[in-house]
Amino acid sequence: MKEVIAIVRMNKMNQTKKALTDAGIAAFFAHEAWGRGKGLVNSIVAAGAAQGYQEAAEVLGSKGKLFAKRLITVVVPDEKVSTVVDAIMAANKTGQAGDGKIFVVPMADSVRVRTSESGTCAIE
Repeated sequence: MKEVIAIVRMNKMNQTKKALTDAGIAAFFAHEAWGRGKGLVNSIVAAGAAQGYQEAAEVLGSKGKLFAKRLITVVVPDEKVSTVVDAIMAANKTGQAGDGKIFVVPMADSVRVRTSESGTCAIE
């Protein structure tokens, strides 16, 4: 069992929901998130701003701000991971910086509260 965590653009959420549903993945969570990729900020300037150098903070300007994103979480059996990843990729890939990121994390167990089922029975 794996947890697939994806960070996507806000304006791609409807396409992502449709892609997951079309792929047979109906259950997932979506959370509002704020963040930015490393490509948007010069790390030397950011370090200077963190150390309190006003000039560095001014240089960051709008590039130092956080952007609205969606964080999607899906827990699936191992054999469905590629289906989820492929669906998210298809809905979000534009070829431009900021398309997002996908993480796949091992999941030790799951329990359905209503029935006490555990393991993959609890997620299917």
